[in-house]
Amino acid sequence: MTVVSADGSPLAPEQVHPFVLRPFGAQASRLGLALGGQVVRQGEALRVVYDLRGEVESVLLPAPSPEGPTRRDGLWEHTCFELFLAAEGMEPYWEVNLAPSGDWNLYRLSGYREGLRPELEREALPFTVARGDGRLALAVDLSLPRELALACRRQPLRLGVTAVLEQPAGALSYWALSHGGTVADFHRRDDFLLRFPRHRSTADDAFRSILEGPPGSAGDAGPERRC
Repeated sequence: MTVVSADGSPLAPEQVHPFVLRPFGAQASRLGLALGGQVVRQGEALRVVYDLRGEVESVLLPAPSPEGPTRRDGLWEHTCFELFLAAEGMEPYWEVNLAPSGDWNLYRLSGYREGLRPELEREALPFTVARGDGRLALAVDLSLPRELALACRRQPLRLGVTAVLEQPAGALSYWALSHGGTVADFHRRDDFLLRFPRHRSTADDAFRSILEGPPGSAGDAGPERRC
């Protein structure tokens, strides 16, 4: 299937990343579940779809909040779909938590498991959850936090896609693109395996065209000169 942009034109292959998450540990691999999905990038926006299949009835889903979707801490203590975002080569990174109840959070961290704080530029993060026979799907549209969006004009965007699934007895299984350590650790930068090329904005292109000038202009008159 070809993924298209808002204007109907097909997106470049490097802007679409299907993914498969793997559980940590041998016991979790016997749960009868498969978890995958897709990340699509368009400019400074992402669409992330999680697709859980198999014995979905064995997964404990938090009930919707009586007051509606709410920003909450500690969502990872129960079933939660997560996303980690960073600009390549830079210390800060962001963590997204999405609970099937509709509750959510978005954090900024200054370094590996350090300086965790809510990203206050975001006041809501709506997403959809659909459940069918042997399937649960969650989809979210997310614009990059401003600091990250600016950084990704210079550096590629790296993503770690993860999830925590809770069983009725309370046991948690941890799912990620890769588990490179001896314990499940979603914050390992080496496991942010999805990579999108740096995004050059329309303003960047316009500024570049002014500097370079049209063909045959004074900008093409001689060799490059550095001051």
